[in-house]
Amino acid sequence: MKRSRFPLAVTAAVLVFLYMPIAVLVANSFNASAFGGRWEGFSLRWYAKLAGRRDILHALENTVIIAVAATLVSCVLGTLAAFALHRYRSALQRWHFTLIYTPLVVPEILMGISLLMAFAATGVGLGLGTIFLAHVTFCVSFVAMTVLARLQDFEDAVVEAARDLGAGWRVTFRRVVLPMIAPGIAAGALLAFTLSIDDFVITFFVAGPGSTTLPIRIYSMIKFGSPPLINALSSILLLVTFTAVILSQRISNPRRRS
Repeated sequence: MKRSRFPLAVTAAVLVFLYMPIAVLVANSFNASAFGGRWEGFSLRWYAKLAGRRDILHALENTVIIAVAATLVSCVLGTLAAFALHRYRSALQRWHFTLIYTPLVVPEILMGISLLMAFAATGVGLGLGTIFLAHVTFCVSFVAMTVLARLQDFEDAVVEAARDLGAGWRVTFRRVVLPMIAPGIAAGALLAFTLSIDDFVITFFVAGPGSTTLPIRIYSMIKFGSPPLINALSSILLLVTFTAVILSQRISNPRRRS
């Protein structure tokens, strides 16, 4: 029986629709033309010019600082939350799960507005600190869910065996528990780092003077900057994002590595 090619054609059309704009953007980042209207030859001049833009480097520094700090804090809080959700079953934990899961489904614009109102009500000045707190708010949920998925295959009998052999809680956690959940933590960390670097909507609401991040800087450059520089900067951001996502998937799925 001959198979229909319609599903394959639809899939190909969807992939072209999704990735063609990205391919055009990356191609134009190597275009020598200053306006990108036509191809004038391969060139790396726009990538070289990025190194001389202090405003972009400052935005990149802010982005990396916030992403690293938010990732570290999110990994600790998210891992603890995942352990609590996995180990205990009660009405309180159901509410805990709802609080963890809510940031995953709430629109970013609502989170940005609510966080801005919370900072304004408490008199907290907007800046890198508020961006850090906002990023931790949603990164914790992604780390917790990633580690929780890893804990579904966790063998409690191994921990009990280590305890029966005389290992204390510290030794058991360091020698048994941590190595077993380390891939989940690493995958959650890469995911949190990626989300923090890419976030624009929430950051736009809680950013203050002197705390411009790379996505916000790209947005301002679209309105007033040079299109070729935007293409080059966006291509670099895409490369970092895709690399982190691929590593996160490979780490979280050990079957793919084998």
